[in-house]
Amino acid sequence: MTDPLDAYSEVVTTVAAALQPKVLTVLVRSRRGSATGSAVAFTDDGLLLTSAHVVEGVTGGGVVAADGEEAPFDVLGADRLSELAVLRTRPGLASPAELGDADTLRVGQLVVAVGNPMGFAGSVTAGVVSALGRSLPVRTPRGAHSIDDVIQTDAALNPGNSGGALADSTATVVGVNTAVAGVGLGLAVPVNSTTRRILAELISTGRVRRAWLGIGGITLAVPPALAERLGRRTGLHVTEVVPGSPAATAGIYLGDIVIAAGEHPVRKAQDLQRLMLGTAVDRPFPVTVYRRGALVDVVATLGELIA
Repeated sequence: MTDPLDAYSEVVTTVAAALQPKVLTVLVRSRRGSATGSAVAFTDDGLLLTSAHVVEGVTGGGVVAADGEEAPFDVLGADRLSELAVLRTRPGLASPAELGDADTLRVGQLVVAVGNPMGFAGSVTAGVVSALGRSLPVRTPRGAHSIDDVIQTDAALNPGNSGGALADSTATVVGVNTAVAGVGLGLAVPVNSTTRRILAELISTGRVRRAWLGIGGITLAVPPALAERLGRRTGLHVTEVVPGSPAATAGIYLGDIVIAAGEHPVRKAQDLQRLMLGTAVDRPFPVTVYRRGALVDVVATLGELIA
C-alpha cells in the first residue's frame, strides 16, 4: 500500500517543479521605498499576473526569473477593486503557467502556494482550501466594495507571496495570493471567468470600468412560497443604500430583497457585483425586489464606480 504521506509529497513536489520556473520575483521601487512581491507568467509574450498592491505607486524596478535572470517591467494595468495587475516584461523570460477555474474548487482540496516570501525566491507551501466565497473589503470614494469569492487557505503565506500562484494538484493556477489574514489564514483572489474578463480589459485599456448601483446587503432566505415560485431560496437583503446613488434615485429601500437585476437572478452580493463588470454605465438597469409581500420592478441608471 502506498504511504499517504508519500502520495501527498509526490503531488506537492510535482506542482512545485512545474510552477517554480513560472513564478517570478517582482522588485519594486516606489515613493514608499523598495519592496518585493511575486508574479505569474501567463502568456508566451511576457505578460505577468500579480497583485495590484504589489505595484501600487511603482516608480521603477524589475522582475527576476527562477534562473536569476533579471529584466525590467511595465505596468500595463492595475485594478485595486479586484486586486489584480498585469505587467509586461521581456518575452521568453519564463514559460506561461496554465490558468484554471477556481469555481470548481472544493473545501478541503489540496492547494500549493508558490512565491517569494521575504525575498526567498521559489518558496513552496502546501495546504488545503479552508473556505470559499470569502469577501475581501476594499474602500472606494463611493463607499465599501468587496472582492468576490476570495479563496481562504491554510497554506502558509508571508509578505512577498502577494502576486504568487495558488495552484491545484495539476499545477493549474486557481488563485493569486494576496493577503495574510492571520496565522494559518491566507487569502487568494480566484482565477475564473470574471478574472479573465478583468485581465482582458487591463491588457487592452489599462483599467477596468465598472458600473455602480449603490447598495450593500447580505444573503437572506426568501419566504417559502416565493422560493418555490423562483426555484431558489435566497436573495440579497438590502442593508445599505448610499444617499444620492442610482439605487436611491430608482427607489430601492432598506429592507428590500433584490431578487433579480439586469434580468439575471441575484442570490448574493457577488451575483450583483459580477453584473457591474462590463455593464454599460448611464444605461437603464432593471432591478426586481421583494417588498412587503410583493415583487416590485424598478429601473436604475447606473453610475461609474471610481476606485
